[in-house]
Amino acid sequence: MSTNGHTNGHGTPLPMTKKDFSSDQETRWCPGCGDYAILATVQSLMPELGVPPERTVFISGIGCAGRFVYYMDTYGMHSIHGRAPALATGLAVSRPELSVWVVTGDGDSLSIGGNHLIHALRRNVPIKILLFNNQIYGLTKGQYSPTSEQGKVTKSTPFGSQDHPFNPLALALGAEATFVARAVDTDRGHVADVLRAAAQHKGASFVEIYQNCNVFNDGAFDALREKEPRKRNMIMLEAGQPIRFGEDNERGVVHRPDGSLEIVDVADVGEEALVIHDPEHRDPSLAFALAHLAERPIGPTPVGVFRSVSRPVYAEGLYDELEEARNSVGDEELHELLTGGDAWTVPAA
Repeated sequence: MSTNGHTNGHGTPLPMTKKDFSSDQETRWCPGCGDYAILATVQSLMPELGVPPERTVFISGIGCAGRFVYYMDTYGMHSIHGRAPALATGLAVSRPELSVWVVTGDGDSLSIGGNHLIHALRRNVPIKILLFNNQIYGLTKGQYSPTSEQGKVTKSTPFGSQDHPFNPLALALGAEATFVARAVDTDRGHVADVLRAAAQHKGASFVEIYQNCNVFNDGAFDALREKEPRKRNMIMLEAGQPIRFGEDNERGVVHRPDGSLEIVDVADVGEEALVIHDPEHRDPSLAFALAHLAERPIGPTPVGVFRSVSRPVYAEGLYDELEEARNSVGDEELHELLTGGDAWTVPAA
């Protein structure tokens, strides 16, 4: 059983609970915000992962998602706009024993922070990146974001957005991310399953979570959040299983001759024609095609783990190199090398 290092007075470790990861800060999101559901899921999941709060770190950028770190009773940092992956990279490399999580939004990570995001993914830095995508700038009161649909009328686009939106999963796959997944805020069981898989992955994990902003973009994901539409539109990806969905599993996904994907009626093609989901395939082309199966989440949309493959984790070899250098030149010479030249010591306050 996972424990938090505390004992009952007789030396017996006590199990960790949600309370161990929940801070005493009042949550201050708009009533009805999808962030509440995500927070509750994360706090409930953390004890199961077996990593105590003192070895867990949450780092966020700017935006509504940035408040997340205040509500987790772990180490954390509310960083500057878009830079959370960069700070998380430094921490993960220097303290490999820590479990490092990044919480970010579509504006924070795909606009000013886009460069930091893609390089953390291509390097396969051992961090877990949770991108809350509400397709709007919520904290600054409703401007269009990098994931807002074309034609979106907002305060900053009164005549409709002219921008083609980012597809976050396709972007992550294009950056050669080794773990890519998607979930929906209110489906707590599925969110927990996806985050559990992300936590167990060695390397960078990227999870897009559709998160409803009920003030500035309410209903953007109703096709996947509301009970009846969800039955028709949720394409739940399961490794090794044919990709099919619908109220009676009557619809499925097949390959077109050109390699792209198409939604069909299973009765018309037979189950043997359906695509078998394989997130561990080295070639990301199937995952990429699935990411483009729904350009917008207003109809049938895949959720789950799109890709999960192994690749060398960033900086794992660095520690061996440092140890080899220490053994070959000795601690004193290595210290002189590292502190010589233009180095200086900052006195303690």
